Amino acid sequence: MIYLDNAATTFPKPEAVYAAVMDCMRNYAANPGRGSYDMTIKASRKVTDTREKIAKLFNIPNLFNIVFTCSATEGLNIGIKGILKKGDHVITTVMEHNSVLRPISYLKGKGVKCSIVKADKDGFVNTKDIEKEIRSNTKMIVVNHISNVTGSIQDIEAIGEVANKKGIIYMVDASQSAGVLDIDVNKEHIDILAFPGHKGLLGPQGTGALYIREDLKVSEFKSGGTGSNSYSMEQPEFLPDKFESGTLNTPGIAGLCEGINFIEKTGINNIRKHEMELTEQLLKEFNSREYITIYGRKDMRNRGAVVSFNISGKDSSDVSAMLNSRGIEVRNGYHCAPLVHDIIGTQNKGTVRISPGYFNTPEDIEALVRAVEEIHSINI
Repeated sequence: MIYLDNAATTFPKPEAVYAAVMDCMRNYAANPGRGSYDMTIKASRKVTDTREKIAKLFNIPNLFNIVFTCSATEGLNIGIKGILKKGDHVITTVMEHNSVLRPISYLKGKGVKCSIVKADKDGFVNTKDIEKEIRSNTKMIVVNHISNVTGSIQDIEAIGEVANKKGIIYMVDASQSAGVLDIDVNKEHIDILAFPGHKGLLGPQGTGALYIREDLKVSEFKSGGTGSNSYSMEQPEFLPDKFESGTLNTPGIAGLCEGINFIEKTGINNIRKHEMELTEQLLKEFNSREYITIYGRKDMRNRGAVVSFNISGKDSSDVSAMLNSRGIEVRNGYHCAPLVHDIIGTQNKGTVRISPGYFNTPEDIEALVRAVEEIHSINI
């Protein structure tokens, strides 16, 4: 089996991730922050250790401004729905995932106004186009860092400078970039950063986190027990407790901690270099075949390890199924990013998506290319 769907979730994980999850389950899977006995203290320490690693990775000054979530989707919902109110205006782009578009669509029904900025045919947004949409009531700008369809990398620092200059809350969806690209919340003026644990950070599914800038007022997303102020029926206002009601996924967080450890030891630049070498190999092979259409840039400028394509005369779902029958696992369809397809011209067919990860090899890419050649030659 060759797994090439790392944009959805990375697989396999480093062995230490599996070991950490099982060690927690067997030895200290108590509720962190809910007692003073040995197991809960160990669980609390693991949670704190992981917060510290996340803070270091993204240059976050206060580790308590990091909230654990079950996914990037939950984090994006917390930020978007917790900030925007009736009469506010939000700016986003056609390159966004439904985990941004759907919460905003929901809020439009509650009186929130929205501007959706276009991108060029390769999936890049012009910062000046975002600036043109700013109004007196613009409260937030939301953009993704790397497109999960075209692999295009947006200039989040330039957009952040615009937001900072205008006093607008700036939220970045780092679902495809966390653990692969350097992100500095201060340098890039990021007020809210949402990211999953199970993609580039190499942790288990069911993990993620949200950074919220100091003193930024975000409405609570859910209420309940936090292990703090337990005598009060009011939800705590301080972070991270305000957004961490209920029992944390301690085994998942323990695995996430080891995923970040692996990134630190391997080096984020080495991880990106390897993924980019595989992506360049794939693009070179695909560019030499006239029956393949690549969506997004056909070279390596400002792109992540995501390549969407179609084979002439073949449906994307058929191609994916035939690849699967050959032991190659990829994604097909619209990738939960509907507006992108209006830009790249795949409204009625979607794309086949290849997303190599750190544990893939050049031999995996060679096997994929051979399989694509075979599929092209088949008459359906």
